[in-house]
Amino acid sequence: MSTNRHPVTGAAPSASPVSAASSASAASSASSAFDWIDEQARLRAAAGLVRTLRPRPAEADGLLDLASNDYLGLTRNPEVTEGAAVAARRWGGGATGSRLVTGTTELHAELERELAEFCGFEAALVFSSGYAANLAAVTALAPHGTLIVSDAGNHASLIDGCRLARGTTQVVPHADPEAVRKTLDAHAGPAVMVSDSVFSVDGDMAPLAELAAACREFGAGLVVDDAHGLGVLGDGGRGAPHAAGLAGADDTVVTLTLSKSFGSQGGAVLGSAKVIQHLVNAARTFIFDTGLAPAAVGAALAALRLLRREPERAARAREVAAELHRRLTAEGLMAVRPDAAVVSVRAPSPEQAVRWAADCRAAGLAVGCFRPPSVPDGISRLRLTARADLTDAQIVDAVRVISRNAPR
Repeated sequence: MSTNRHPVTGAAPSASPVSAASSASAASSASSAFDWIDEQARLRAAAGLVRTLRPRPAEADGLLDLASNDYLGLTRNPEVTEGAAVAARRWGGGATGSRLVTGTTELHAELERELAEFCGFEAALVFSSGYAANLAAVTALAPHGTLIVSDAGNHASLIDGCRLARGTTQVVPHADPEAVRKTLDAHAGPAVMVSDSVFSVDGDMAPLAELAAACREFGAGLVVDDAHGLGVLGDGGRGAPHAAGLAGADDTVVTLTLSKSFGSQGGAVLGSAKVIQHLVNAARTFIFDTGLAPAAVGAALAALRLLRREPERAARAREVAAELHRRLTAEGLMAVRPDAAVVSVRAPSPEQAVRWAADCRAAGLAVGCFRPPSVPDGISRLRLTARADLTDAQIVDAVRVISRNAPR
């Protein structure tokens, strides 16, 4: 007697195709594995927290940009774009593999040498993003048994690094060296403190010298994310750790991004040669990720060299931030005094923040709009970028648009 079996596996069918299809159809009509998303979407809409993608045109079309992170105005600089084009023509459109296989070019090594020298550290390691650099530094430097002390205002990438690390994380109040000291004092064993240098929400700077002193008192390491300090703070834009006297310290590790002041893409970790060699061998986001595309490397290298020739760009970015703050507060708006190039303006609610940003855009001004969960304090605000290439007239126009469209 013959049986109907699968021609490859030889297995007998468990049910007829008709009955199986009917069962699947009935199940799908009753519920779906992702039906819970509908409730999440409803809650987001009710809270005014729906986010949407808005592709930007290649040309600005008269829109003044205070929303990007292009602090030095280098994204469209001819030297920077030409650096990207030359690198792509020579090395190709992609890195072709991980850094340890085929993804390291001579250009990557050149950028690492010049970044380390510029910022005052012994060595550097380039990653595909600043996010990947933060994950690498935190996870590789906080193995099992390590205490990670994390500032409450840290960027999501540092928070995710803490979650992925095998150490134990303790969150301390924002910018509070004494809280760091007390936390370290209560711990016996290896420890590392992680903090942004400039916090992306309000633009305030961490007390890096005091944090470093607290860490050294207890033999702890310090990891500083200088994404918003590089190119703006320090001598000629060498960054917040350089300004705080921490450059080259063997107990300090700095992460940064190439996508803000350098107008490119990617990230890097700076530190001692010992630390960098450890990351090459232990950091999963380095070992298993495709290397940064040559075009981004070429653009970042061109931007770095341009900044070395024109260090006044860093000072101009700070001047623009201070002037924006002065004019905004003179208009009665709740603007936070900036320590670098981020200017934050408080809004009454998420809905009003979204409407405010939309009204500014309609009037020709692009501004950032930060709402929960992107803001740790739950306060929505507009976030302005003080670009070094903004003119005095553009500053006046920007403040006029923001003030006229402010919630009443």
